[in-house]
Amino acid sequence: MLKKILIHSIVFSPDGVSTAYLYNDVALKFKENGYTVVVLTTTPHYNLVPGALIKQPLKKKWFGLYYESDFNSIKVKHVPQRKFQQSAFRILGFVYWHILSFILGLFEKNVDIILSPSPPLTIGFINLMMAKLKGAKVVYNVQEIYPDFLIEQGGLKNKTIISVLKWLERFVYKHSDAVTTIDNVFYHTIVNRFDDQSKLHIIPNFVDTDLYRSMDDTTLQIDRTLFPHRPDSLKLMYAGNIGHAQDWKPLVAAAIALKDEAIEFFIIGEGVMKDYLQAQIELHALTKVHLIPYQPREQMPTLIAYADLQFIFMSKEMEGHGFPSKVYTIMACRKPLIVCSSVSTPIYQFLKDLNCSYLITETDMEKKIGEIVNTLKRINKVELAFKGQQGLKVIGTTYKKSVVTQQYVDLANKLINYG
Repeated sequence: MLKKILIHSIVFSPDGVSTAYLYNDVALKFKENGYTVVVLTTTPHYNLVPGALIKQPLKKKWFGLYYESDFNSIKVKHVPQRKFQQSAFRILGFVYWHILSFILGLFEKNVDIILSPSPPLTIGFINLMMAKLKGAKVVYNVQEIYPDFLIEQGGLKNKTIISVLKWLERFVYKHSDAVTTIDNVFYHTIVNRFDDQSKLHIIPNFVDTDLYRSMDDTTLQIDRTLFPHRPDSLKLMYAGNIGHAQDWKPLVAAAIALKDEAIEFFIIGEGVMKDYLQAQIELHALTKVHLIPYQPREQMPTLIAYADLQFIFMSKEMEGHGFPSKVYTIMACRKPLIVCSSVSTPIYQFLKDLNCSYLITETDMEKKIGEIVNTLKRINKVELAFKGQQGLKVIGTTYKKSVVTQQYVDLANKLINYG
């Protein structure tokens, strides 16, 4: 009998966000290794890519109580979910997703293992209940550390809720058969929260090197109305969610200071901070800062090739609780980065010895801006090319999709065979 895995994730194809892309590839690797794969997720509500529902249509089940789709011959069950503005509706939607996904999971027969990423923390608890009833193993993947993330972001201050979430975190760690996390910083942050520390494993995130690859920037098929041919300018780019995870103030300040330099900034995407950036561009007449709508994932290698340097300016509140997956994609495209982040963060610890980036660790805002400005003024194209090549070497040996996704399969095989 084929082994069967249930992947339980709040996002999956056709949603177009990084965790969805990551778990799409993990699911395909399990299928490639002979597993029957079923995915339990939501309807796309984070970032629905235009045309995605045509390629992967959702079919109503039980009058729309839930939906099903087919992802490369993998059955995907979608619980309806929306981005509600009102907190009460968001909470109700969240509870509905948990209840219905639990019920749908119980209807899946002969499940050997359940795999899910955080957030949310509560998904781990749901999986443990399902696994108890079905005799399955559970692997919980820590992509962000909760409740630490909520506490340090400043949005969670209620001591009772914090205590409950900390208890829930330890419960999930204790009763999961294995827990994975993405790097050494996360590992050392949470390892002492385990009764059995041998359960905790490091499996890094990865990059699809078939999609993200080095390209010749002289022959790009690109919209020149948005991305003009300006070989004499230094072109910086950020592509992703324009939200609170990034610190936009030093970016704006640096752009103001560099208005008379041959330096341009391209910011691509959508998010809650986009209006702020648009207002700052208009207020300061920042004609060399270009705010561009979301672009399809398949276009990203071309966009990365167009720019000379990719920037990631991490916000103080968020920098310790996540690792931007775009770091790998940028390196796979043979491009360097300029990163603002403290020294104790996952992104800094990953990049510090690789010689593929410019790292700004200054915490004082004025000094940080000054360091950004001075770094950009002195950069030359030969140095950029060298750093880009160094990053590509690292990706090829350690962070390729085929290498990392197999680690999930190997862990699952070990749990099933020896559990």
